[in-house]
Amino acid sequence: MANRSNDPGFSVLGADLVLRGALHAEADLHVDGTIEGDVVCKSLVQGEGSTITGSISAQSVRLAGTVEGPVEAAHVVILRSATLRGDVRYDALTVEQGAHVEGHFARRDGAGSPGLALIG
Repeated sequence: MANRSNDPGFSVLGADLVLRGALHAEADLHVDGTIEGDVVCKSLVQGEGSTITGSISAQSVRLAGTVEGPVEAAHVVILRSATLRGDVRYDALTVEQGAHVEGHFARRDGAGSPGLALIG
């Protein structure tokens, strides 16, 4: 019998997967496919060829593909291969030079230093 811990683990959605509907996971999530719906998870890593159409809410988000919808996370990283059309609410934000972003950025707490890093 397998030993189960309280760690929810890690889930991968492959490049051949198309998911229509909301996705709620307590696990870390790696997405290489297409999601048409809102995503709520602990941590999200998006592959370069993937597309998410809907809102994203997580503790940390690393975007490399296409996102159409708002993003809210404590830590947001937008890589140069990413295309984001939507507003971003964050505590700490990193945007690589070359990323395509259309939307507004706002800190979640609304105060303090911008928590922004631009990587060239």
